Amino acid sequence: MRDSLREITANSIRDIDPDRIDMDGLRDRLALEDHSIDELAESIRKHGQQVPIMVRPSDKPERYRVVYGRRRLAAIRKVGGTVKAIVRTLDDDASLIAQGQENNLRLDPSFIEKSLFIKEMQEAGYKPGVIQDALGLTRQGVSNHRVVIDQLPYELIRLIGPAHGIGRRQWGDLAALSEKAPLVDVAREILSRVKDDTPSPEKFQAVFDAASSKARGAVKRTAPAQPTVVRDASGAPLATLASDGRSVAIKITRKSNPEFSQWVEEHAEAMLRQVFAQWQDESGSGS
Repeated sequence: MRDSLREITANSIRDIDPDRIDMDGLRDRLALEDHSIDELAESIRKHGQQVPIMVRPSDKPERYRVVYGRRRLAAIRKVGGTVKAIVRTLDDDASLIAQGQENNLRLDPSFIEKSLFIKEMQEAGYKPGVIQDALGLTRQGVSNHRVVIDQLPYELIRLIGPAHGIGRRQWGDLAALSEKAPLVDVAREILSRVKDDTPSPEKFQAVFDAASSKARGAVKRTAPAQPTVVRDASGAPLATLASDGRSVAIKITRKSNPEFSQWVEEHAEAMLRQVFAQWQDESGSGS
């Protein structure tokens, strides 16, 4: 495969004006406009473009659509001049597979970037086999990525970044905290205190630690209090009173007080109205 790629590269590299190349297709990276593009642009300025990008002819005359090499194209647009490109006539499926395979060979996308790419491919209607070939994953591998990405707000992922080295379990653990902590709000707050050039894995850890702490605090605040036993004048239990911060419950056990529980059931509505009216009188809420 490498020999055939070298042959294709040697025979079909062209110098193309970047303005004739449309940056379309599905995203396979979380960010193009970051400091790494500036670093790549500086490298190309010093040493030239060492690796060509791949494009395919557009439906519009004298225009092309990028297949892979979006970061290199963005960097060369900063540097100026033409871009070295392999021109291939590919359909959408073949273009997607080439994009995914080239990225896996050159710079392995992070778990969350692969997950986003899978989501975009599925929503664009690509068949499972094409998606698996593009990323070199099994059907189960694709499913594992999609399960996690469906639990995470895109804004949260955008704030954290690609987070290379952070895998499925860690992203899944963060997603599980969403029931106890507002993850996007936590991320905005905690990341506003860190430098912009903080590595993405460190941003992930900072958000995870802050969300975990907030979740533990929420559990502590909402932990239900121990039920209170209500007793009659002789000390015999009548009922239990429980409150969990969201509701108040009165429980009468039929086995212990069958006749009383039956009477309460029959008169409960009237009793509640009477108690409510009393509360209004005492609190002044009825005026």
